[in-house]
Amino acid sequence: MRVSPQRLAVGLIVLISVGFMISPVVLIARGGGPVGTAMLAVALVAFFVPHYLHVRAALRGAEPGGPGVALLVQAVAAYAPIPLLPDGLGALWWGAPTILLGSVLLRLRPPLALPVTVLMAVLQFVAAGAADPRGFDPLYALQGATTLFLTGFVIYCVVRLVVIGRELEQARMELAEAAVLRERLRISRDLHDGLGGSLAAIALKGDLARRLVERDPGAAEHELTELVHVARDAAQEVRQVARGYRTMSLTDEVQRAVALLEASGVSCQTNLAGLEVPRGVDEALAWAVREGTTNVVRHSRATTCSISTSAHGGTVRLELVNDGAPEPGADGGGLTGLRERAAGLGGSVSAERTGNGGFRLAVEVPA
Repeated sequence: MRVSPQRLAVGLIVLISVGFMISPVVLIARGGGPVGTAMLAVALVAFFVPHYLHVRAALRGAEPGGPGVALLVQAVAAYAPIPLLPDGLGALWWGAPTILLGSVLLRLRPPLALPVTVLMAVLQFVAAGAADPRGFDPLYALQGATTLFLTGFVIYCVVRLVVIGRELEQARMELAEAAVLRERLRISRDLHDGLGGSLAAIALKGDLARRLVERDPGAAEHELTELVHVARDAAQEVRQVARGYRTMSLTDEVQRAVALLEASGVSCQTNLAGLEVPRGVDEALAWAVREGTTNVVRHSRATTCSISTSAHGGTVRLELVNDGAPEPGADGGGLTGLRERAAGLGGSVSAERTGNGGFRLAVEVPA
């Protein structure tokens, strides 16, 4: 049978409370007479009802506060019967403060709980040491103070472990939800950045093939063959996105971009520095080339385009510049994905119009 942590904690606290108080209650009820029994009944209610309320509030995650009415009532019920019970039976009631310390630690903030704990320990030390009829006994005194600390801190720790366990479970659920959200964003971003460029290339080559089919059947056939290759690559990219495994190379992506741009009538020049960069940096730059090329083909009227890389001061910079700036807001979200990739590497992305009516996409990431 599986028991929940909260029920286990409540059971342990009840066991400690009953274990400390059952013997004093029986002895006081037997020897206290009607007056002692009446005082005992009032003290038990005034002590254990607030104790139950404190434990329940703490298990629900209530934050510690000041000394409330319930805690004051429990404190009075813990100490008042000691001098008031007849025939010296009050000495048997010294088990109540050991349980009271648990409520003190649960309900009071540390700056206030610490001095109260020290005061209770001193009282318990003196009372336990003076309980020996032969005189003050330091060993009994130390045992009384130790019992106070152990009992109070066990109650406190049991409750806090339940609360912390619940918080950890909540944090685990939130992390799982965040992981699912990140995966959804990754799939969305990869589909947009990868499949969007492939679909643009398919549309371009299909349009070229349609225009060439009557004038130059051979060239049209070549474009259709290229279209089939691009479509197969797009299908492979979708499978890679679904598996969460994508490998891209800056060099390969630049070659693909040059072929796509020239096929669409855009003259392209490249100037790539011989850089040795980590795989993550190389892939981020490759994604930038793909997104920039897609935007040139789909959203601009460019006739020339240049792709260049450089390194300076431990930073790699990629620039993709064309002479036909797109209409404002024509990106469709691709630059957001690039910024997320660059930010994950500690880099940045800038996209701006140039003075001659062109457009510059620049990506900088640490090398």
